Amino acid sequence: MSKPVFFSDRRRIINLKSGFVHKLLCDGPTFTTGDACVYKCSFCYVPSMMARDPEMIAIRGKAGRAHSDLVIRRRDALARMREQLVNSNGAPRYTDPGDNRCCFSSPLVDVAANMDLVRETIEACRLILTLTHWQIRLLSKSSLLAKIAEALAEYKDRVIYGLSTGTLVDGLARIFEEGTPLVSKRIESLHWLQDNGFRTYGMACPILPQADYGAFAAELAERLRVDRCEHVWAEALNERGESLVRTVKILSAGGFVKEAAMVQAVGTDAAEWEEYSRAMFLALLKTVPADKLRFMQYVTKASAAWWKRYEGKGAVVLGKAAETAV
Repeated sequence: MSKPVFFSDRRRIINLKSGFVHKLLCDGPTFTTGDACVYKCSFCYVPSMMARDPEMIAIRGKAGRAHSDLVIRRRDALARMREQLVNSNGAPRYTDPGDNRCCFSSPLVDVAANMDLVRETIEACRLILTLTHWQIRLLSKSSLLAKIAEALAEYKDRVIYGLSTGTLVDGLARIFEEGTPLVSKRIESLHWLQDNGFRTYGMACPILPQADYGAFAAELAERLRVDRCEHVWAEALNERGESLVRTVKILSAGGFVKEAAMVQAVGTDAAEWEEYSRAMFLALLKTVPADKLRFMQYVTKASAAWWKRYEGKGAVVLGKAAETAV
């Protein structure tokens, strides 16, 4: 898969007050050097998030393609990132040794989808690691993430690496995560990181509906080697724009008819979706220690109270309804 590459002129690379703090993935800061990913995942939220952005509209118009069919990088990203980290005289802006905030990357694009991005991510991380006292959490669907770890080995105590593994079946992932390395290769990379003393976390997002949630949760915990992960994030498949419709269509076309039918069922019935989310959460709670589990759940007024009972026990309750629920 090859996509045309475009550049945006966004000056801000680091977002100091990202909403990802609510997901517990960071302490506020995130950074991204792109706006559209090398990969093409059917469930991706970025195209819907960028639908009304004027600069993205202009780029899509020029390209004559949808957001998910483009790679969009931010022009002079490293230089602009440095500008955010230093004062006008070039001295570091964040000098407090006690400022150990965790910065997450990337909220929009994969940080290690190819070697060009690997090199860019290494340099972006070096800027943060040398100019601040922050920690960094990196997330990728690529086994190339290990290349970043090797280059930043001197900072083992400050960088945390996660490989996205929402499904454990190579053939299934290949269908709805177009262009990504095999899940088995990602897990091999995760194990390499763990065996070589790097900090790791699990990221099971999104998890498709399962015929046996207990069996899936047990296999996931074993393959992620939960005892070696600092935390494990997980999430159900959520409705974002046309994500569920795309996923059903792609799974059906790829021969995964049963899986497509299960996604269709939870996508068209709120009660089914809630039952699926709760079943997955409770199964994971039996295989992942509660203090490690971070199950991200967007709640409604009707469901908020149930999920609120599990805050502090593995549930990360999200959405506007969570703010008013008691």
